[in-house]
Amino acid sequence: MSNINNTIAGLELAQIGWVVPDIHAAVKFLTNALGIPGFPPPEHIQAQDLDMTYHGKVVAGDWLTTQTYNGGTFIELIQPLSGQSMFHDYLAKYPGGGTQHLAFRLPVAGFERVTSELREQGYASISEVDHPIARMAFFDTYQTLGVVTEIMGITPEGWNAIKQMEKAR
Repeated sequence: MSNINNTIAGLELAQIGWVVPDIHAAVKFLTNALGIPGFPPPEHIQAQDLDMTYHGKVVAGDWLTTQTYNGGTFIELIQPLSGQSMFHDYLAKYPGGGTQHLAFRLPVAGFERVTSELREQGYASISEVDHPIARMAFFDTYQTLGVVTEIMGITPEGWNAIKQMEKAR
């Protein structure tokens, strides 16, 4: 049987997701203190608009998010606002915020294989999204890795969006 190390070994680290209590303060710090530019204005996201599941159900939840491309990896910031989500859970447990997930990407054709392997290894899915640019599944790997593991199956439209975001940087 495969283990998580083998399952994600061939995938590309795509994103570091930070959940923060104040997205504007986080952008200011990362831009000014650490020299990470390029964060666009935060967007308001609603889980229902994405049909994003939370423990198998689409529930009310919203947050602000922004991300930038830096040195080969996207940095995503998420500020939970109201409702329920894994982001809200994280901020409730860690009010100061922190790294909540690492995202690994691959072409969408391999998404089912990788997510099936993680399920077979006993990792529970916390949230899932089927979006035109990517299929995404977030797995509870806190005990193993200390963070959630996001698997992103990128569609052809998604690869184009990624290239545009990389160029914008």
